[in-house]
Amino acid sequence: MFKVRQYTREDELEWNNFVENSKQGTFLFNRSYMDYHADRFHDCSLMVYRKDRLYALLPANKVDTTLYSHQGLTYGGLITNAEATAVGVCEAFLEINKYLYGIGIQHVLYKCMPWIYHRIPAEEDLYALFHVCKARLIHRYIASTIDQTNPIKWRKDRQHGVKSAIKEGLIIERKSKDLGLFWNILTNNLQATYHAKPVHTLEEMTLLTHHFPGNIPLYMARQGDKYLAGVLLYVTSNVVHTQYISATTEGKELHAVDAICHQIIKEDYKDVHFFDFGTSNEDSGDYLNAGLIQQKEGFGARAVCYDQYEWDITEDILTPYFLPTIRKQDD
Repeated sequence: MFKVRQYTREDELEWNNFVENSKQGTFLFNRSYMDYHADRFHDCSLMVYRKDRLYALLPANKVDTTLYSHQGLTYGGLITNAEATAVGVCEAFLEINKYLYGIGIQHVLYKCMPWIYHRIPAEEDLYALFHVCKARLIHRYIASTIDQTNPIKWRKDRQHGVKSAIKEGLIIERKSKDLGLFWNILTNNLQATYHAKPVHTLEEMTLLTHHFPGNIPLYMARQGDKYLAGVLLYVTSNVVHTQYISATTEGKELHAVDAICHQIIKEDYKDVHFFDFGTSNEDSGDYLNAGLIQQKEGFGARAVCYDQYEWDITEDILTPYFLPTIRKQDD
């Protein structure tokens, strides 16, 4: 009933159309986003058909005999549409495992899609991971998210920061075009604080903002002609995510980020269901940056976990007898 095959460039339109109408797809799964760094990854994305109709997608790449939920993406997992059911997804994972076994994949690392990105409930994959794949939870990251339909009051220091920034005459530029200027602030800050670089290069992010102008707005704060801070957003149907936040030393002293976040959260995107500050972990989730997460919690954000699983592709999980028992309701 199910057929699995690898994605090819000729499938781009079909892939993108499915993502657009899926239960949990975002613009990160559009091939124009996924393929901007195609030279870094050996793509092994899968397309799952049921009765010759596309049923699910699995964005992925492979390294030797290991399949990864695409390493170039923050989150991943099986992408399905509203027709996908619990039984169907269990059967789909069985066929995916058979296909992977046939092409020599021995191990899978799987990033789950955080539930806040679901347009409708879509955790059938979590059940299938446990019962069909016998997957193991290996990494758990903690993100900080605001439910805009039931917000928590901002902590006093964050409220004070906004008032102070206004008093100092800071101006917030909505959807700024000064990406290069922000990238200088971001790069210098990351180098000084963490001896690190942004995940994206300026050239890559410029390309992505060109492809998805409505999804990747940049907010900047300035005092006069001096730019002090910026927040680059990833905007999806029900989540606004802070992809990058950075400020100069003076910007930190003047609470520039507080002012930008107030504009975004309280004004421009107040009607979007969730505002997600992202994770505050290092070392595969083992290290929690307490100062960073407490800053995010000061805006009223609370925990949402980003989980990763792994399982081995062995003959033991390739039989239908491995599926959970499914009882049909009596007529």
